[in-house]
Amino acid sequence: MRRGAVQALRRVDLAVAPGETVALMGRNGAGKSTLLGSLVGLVEPFAGQVRVGGAVPHRTPPRELVRRVGLVPQEPRDLLYADTVAAECAAADRDAQAAPGTCRALVTELLPGVGDGTHPRDLSEGQRLALALAVVLTARPPLLLLDEPTRGLDYGAKARLVAVLRALAAEGHAIVLATHDVELAAELAHRVVLLAEGEVIADGPTAEVVVSSPSYAPQVTKILAPQHWLTVAQVREALGRAHETPGRVRP
Repeated sequence: MRRGAVQALRRVDLAVAPGETVALMGRNGAGKSTLLGSLVGLVEPFAGQVRVGGAVPHRTPPRELVRRVGLVPQEPRDLLYADTVAAECAAADRDAQAAPGTCRALVTELLPGVGDGTHPRDLSEGQRLALALAVVLTARPPLLLLDEPTRGLDYGAKARLVAVLRALAAEGHAIVLATHDVELAAELAHRVVLLAEGEVIADGPTAEVVVSSPSYAPQVTKILAPQHWLTVAQVREALGRAHETPGRVRP
């Protein structure tokens, strides 16, 4: 797959199942954004095939494609062009051929307290991300793509994003995240695909891939090695089991 004269991806073989969350990781220029672009039809493959739900993305009309795959870009403002939240929602409903109010209901869930007349540029980084996510989810695409979704988010906004993405995966959405955030990958991803210079150099369960690479291991793993814990929640759960007394009924 090429970006101009540059071959950005080579011999990439990737399949994502319903309900699966995959983290694409690698250094800048590894090919993560190009791969996401190919899945949403922004990049045409030079060789090989790209299919999403049986459709070829770059040959599928946009109004049909949005019901198969949606991309939340690195800069959510690139997806937001109206002057108000209400106008963004109305446009999203039309584009997705969804019932009026569908996007607004998602915004209410993701951004409680944000009024219809608010201009997207007046929202915080996390709020713009939530609005862009609502716009994309209006079409209920089976495949959701996010490019560096935690960039610029504070802890609270990141926690809310994790909760939303977990719920979507539980509903059967396939999710692919291009990210440098090893903590996010540890929290969410079932699988990590590691790219380098346009090629897949590792693809496997999150614990196996990140533990085998110190550069991509979360802080919990680095501190508690050789144990293969990835998150504070896993450590807390393990400690809780260790302190249980056999035969005791816990309240």
